[in-house]
Amino acid sequence: MDNPDLKAERHRRPKEDFDFFHDQRVRWVLYQILTIGIVGWLAWYLIGNTAHNLAARGMNTGFGFLTVSAGFDTDFKLIDYTPGVGTYGRIFVIGILNTLLVSFLAIIFSTMLGFFVGVMRLSPNWLAAKVALAYVEIFRNVPLLIQVVFWYMGVFSVLPVVRNSIDLSLGSGLMELNNRGLYLATPVFGDNFWMTPAALAVAVVGVVLFRRHARKVQERSGRQIHTLLPSIGAVVLMPLVVFIATGMPLGWDKPVLEGFNFVGGTSVPPAFLALLISLSIYHAAHVAEAVRAGILSVNPGQREAAFSIGLSQARVMSMVVIPQAMRAIVPPLISNWMNVVKNSSLAIAIGYSDIVSLFMQTALNQAGYAVEMVGMTMGFYMVVSLTISFFLNIYNKRVQLVER
Repeated sequence: MDNPDLKAERHRRPKEDFDFFHDQRVRWVLYQILTIGIVGWLAWYLIGNTAHNLAARGMNTGFGFLTVSAGFDTDFKLIDYTPGVGTYGRIFVIGILNTLLVSFLAIIFSTMLGFFVGVMRLSPNWLAAKVALAYVEIFRNVPLLIQVVFWYMGVFSVLPVVRNSIDLSLGSGLMELNNRGLYLATPVFGDNFWMTPAALAVAVVGVVLFRRHARKVQERSGRQIHTLLPSIGAVVLMPLVVFIATGMPLGWDKPVLEGFNFVGGTSVPPAFLALLISLSIYHAAHVAEAVRAGILSVNPGQREAAFSIGLSQARVMSMVVIPQAMRAIVPPLISNWMNVVKNSSLAIAIGYSDIVSLFMQTALNQAGYAVEMVGMTMGFYMVVSLTISFFLNIYNKRVQLVER
């Protein structure tokens, strides 16, 4: 039963009068509706005004141009394309693939190099620390555009001519470098070659399960199981044995000098190499500073405790310091990776066929659909940036401290 005193107290409380214009919840909803309305009206006005101006000038609008054949070629493409047959839509795809390729490789190389330089910054070795410091200060403070032009004009354009190519494969003819780019031998797979990557996949799964088992044993009993050498042995030996047992079904289509150029293999233009090296070196300097700051954010007591139980310097860094430092490293790493993709648009300065140079410049000059092409290019960069942010934020939440 209800307490009579509590019931009387509820009756004595004054009722709150509802005021439509002064209620906070009403204002909150009203402000949002008003904001959406203003943004929608501005968008409608801009789109309508743009369409009217384009029509007044006799300029076509819409996305029908994507199915129109393009009459120009590109020096670097990852998919088949024939001038006069391929469409502007295919040109758009080629630009996307070229941009994603150089950005993906630059992200990998800059991250690996940045972690290495960042750890060197904190090395007790005076020379190593100063070399890392000089690297960061030089490449971080020189504009990226200047670095791109330097590698393209000052390095790759002055390489030897085709007949005096530099063999980077120690005489095997698999890699030839000259002022026209890098020529690589293309692998030719036999019928049973699929068994080798299948064996590699099985070995990787086995290594993952083995390392999980070793971690559980250590958590239960404290006994450490060495996993590095068995893991390397499994990943290397199992595919190698399968590759040999299947008769080594792998050949190479080597680039061969015929006349004034190489025939066969795969060629990589100097613009791609210059852009890749510039992006990797420049952004590695920024990653190095993020890594250094992340390591310094870890309490020194964590390292001392790890040394006290007999862990080596390498194991302390890989098992104790770096996992905790990732909480501070990942947020700036997100911005750095997104900047790699966006800064790849500087390829327009040296003629690499990225999406800006190929689609928003060459294709736009021929087709003329400026609003649509610029909008599609902007949408591509936005989608890539949001995708990188989405996945790295998921990882960031996993490495953050959880309140108990």
